[in-house]
Amino acid sequence: MIQKAFVETDGRSIARVTFILPNCTWADAVYLVGDFNGWNRTSHPLQRDGEGHWRLTLDLELGRAYQFRYLRDGEEWMNDYQADAHVSNAYGSANSVVITDPQFIPYYDGKE
Repeated sequence: MIQKAFVETDGRSIARVTFILPNCTWADAVYLVGDFNGWNRTSHPLQRDGEGHWRLTLDLELGRAYQFRYLRDGEEWMNDYQADAHVSNAYGSANSVVITDPQFIPYYDGKE
């Protein structure tokens, strides 16, 4: 799940984005990997909150579409199925996308 808040900080507007995985995600470590961190596999670890959910909050530039994936235990790539979009990648799978435009309205076609 992704939660977004558009806030003012240090005199500029940003998107404060929280990435959340459910407490049933079994792992020793989960990392957020994406174009915002140069696809670095270890720079953005998610932490367990009091309810056992995996969580990480980032401040991101407005008006962008960021591609990302989660990396579980350094081996398994996972997508966020509630992301704003998904795009194909060069490895034959897909990346999740988070859009940081405050005017963005998600499209839902009613299908699962």
